Amino acid sequence: MKHQTDDWYRPQISRKELKDLMQRNDANGLIDFGLWGLLLIASGYLAYAALGTYWVIPAFFIYGTIYSSCDARWHECAHGTPFRTRWLNEFFYRLSSLMNMREGTYMRWSHTRHHTETIQVGIDPEIQVMRPANLTNVILDFLWLPGVFAMLKMMTLHALGIITKEARDFVPQSEWRPMIWWSRLYVVIYLGMIAWSIAVKSWLPLLYFPLGRLYGGWLHQVFALTQHAGLAEDVRDHRLNTRTIKLNPFFRFLYFNMNYHIEHHMFPTVPFHALPRLSERIQKDLPRQYKGLIDAYLEIVPVLIRQSSDANYFLLRELPEQNGSSGLAEANPRPVTEQSNEKNRGNVSHV
Repeated sequence: MKHQTDDWYRPQISRKELKDLMQRNDANGLIDFGLWGLLLIASGYLAYAALGTYWVIPAFFIYGTIYSSCDARWHECAHGTPFRTRWLNEFFYRLSSLMNMREGTYMRWSHTRHHTETIQVGIDPEIQVMRPANLTNVILDFLWLPGVFAMLKMMTLHALGIITKEARDFVPQSEWRPMIWWSRLYVVIYLGMIAWSIAVKSWLPLLYFPLGRLYGGWLHQVFALTQHAGLAEDVRDHRLNTRTIKLNPFFRFLYFNMNYHIEHHMFPTVPFHALPRLSERIQKDLPRQYKGLIDAYLEIVPVLIRQSSDANYFLLRELPEQNGSSGLAEANPRPVTEQSNEKNRGNVSHV
């Protein structure tokens, strides 16, 4: 049974404040994407200049790491928030989706489901680490394996006009035809890149596009694994199933400010550039903010190891004590172990 989408806990914030935070503009998006494009060009040139030397591997490693920031960018463009101008959002959404090897129509609806039913087992199609945790898949995901094969298989089936079970579940039928044609375009482009590499007898074209997402995806996975791994399932409070972590300015740039992930899930229509202000505004309602990646992974790694053999185990975040405006009593009337599904009961670590 699907939950209603309006019963998640949300901090009290005035409509005027929220409207101000939700203001979109083209300047922030164009500056961010422009800087990213310049970094891609510069790192791509360095990789080309390094051909035939021992520097070629680290050079392509840097290029691929920057390239893989396309994952954070397709995500935000899916929400339509980086730009005020609609066609700019759509253009950069399709471009970053193509670079990311994720078909845009399918992923837009998949991600919508992820936001309305975050970590609701059997409903959310984007649960990164299912219980019991498969540690091999967690490690392989640093190269986006085997996820890329599942995505390419899905696109191929859609290109052939075969609608997958997952798409039937959350993609409206009116969107099937565009999904099919976009899948066909993606498949043709990827096959064209393979043909180009074969024709010139070199891996170079594919190393630039789209394989950069695989060999350079390690840093994005470092970021993304902090979002939800090890936290509660089947709860209706993003503070219990999502993390916010502090990152340095360059990492925040590559990650498009998605380190403010609790805030993003609570208010997904707030643009990336306003998330730091939103975080500051609702800080009193949030659990402690992780001091950085090391702080987060000191918690995540032991939990995932434990979850690989104990599917009942998870971390329960400590929430701020109730005050006059927090609304915690209404949001969390019972212990989380009673709100969760049966397998979650009775095996909790408080943090």
